[in-house]
Amino acid sequence: MTTLKSKLQEDLTAAIRGRDELRSSTLRLTLTAITKEEVAGKEARELSDDEVQKVIAREAKKRREAAEAFADGGRAEQAAKEKAEGEVLAEYLPKQLSDDELRTIVAQAVEDAKAAGAEGPRAMGQVMKIVNPKVAGLAEGGRVAAVVKELLAG
Repeated sequence: MTTLKSKLQEDLTAAIRGRDELRSSTLRLTLTAITKEEVAGKEARELSDDEVQKVIAREAKKRREAAEAFADGGRAEQAAKEKAEGEVLAEYLPKQLSDDELRTIVAQAVEDAKAAGAEGPRAMGQVMKIVNPKVAGLAEGGRVAAVVKELLAG
């Protein structure tokens, strides 16, 4: 069993013993998503820590989007619950890049793309190819794309 998955299960056990409803329900849902991913496809397999991290990131993103939707719909209590679940999941993810760090990485990639002859908004694909491996798991795709567009336009 992967170390991240076993840590999730240990934390779930601790949350159940501590009667922490929010944490235990969040971890249960996440472990279910991991198991679902493991049995998807032609044959069951064990997920690596990186794959487990991607599942956790996907679950955290769902919580953020749901929190926004509930907030826009005027359901503050539900939005707060989703946001709290997202914060529980964030503990298991690597620290996200700050805006300044992300901007520095993207600026370097834009320079590399310009050196290769790509300029303007059409260089977006080339810049994203350079940036994505560097920021995988450290910044959300939408944030990266926004910074890339901004720097290419500027």
